[in-house]
Amino acid sequence: MSASDEPRRVHFQSPEYLVERLDAVAELFDTDRTDLLVEAIREYLEETADSETFQELVATKYYDDQLEFETVKQLVGTETAQRLRILKADLEDEPLDLEAPADVDIYGDDATEIDTGDER
Repeated sequence: MSASDEPRRVHFQSPEYLVERLDAVAELFDTDRTDLLVEAIREYLEETADSETFQELVATKYYDDQLEFETVKQLVGTETAQRLRILKADLEDEPLDLEAPADVDIYGDDATEIDTGDER
């Protein structure tokens, strides 16, 4: 078991009716409240992390230096975090100093017209 898998005691308050429902479900499944809460949290975090909206929010905050890379890894996983780091580095690079394109007909005499059937 890695250090991150070690149980950690968490205390929070919840409306009484939710605790009563949770206890009823735990009894139904012959388990305890903690196991149900841990599973619910795990499922919520996985579903949230896969959400496009969530990933966009993480990316935006990371690009704006509001999130550290290690936090991004925890939120969206190592692979996605690496992609965001590469894209951020690319965005931070200076743009290439290229000359503006000349006003050139790129098709030359090879342009082909297509009849779309639309008579306008």
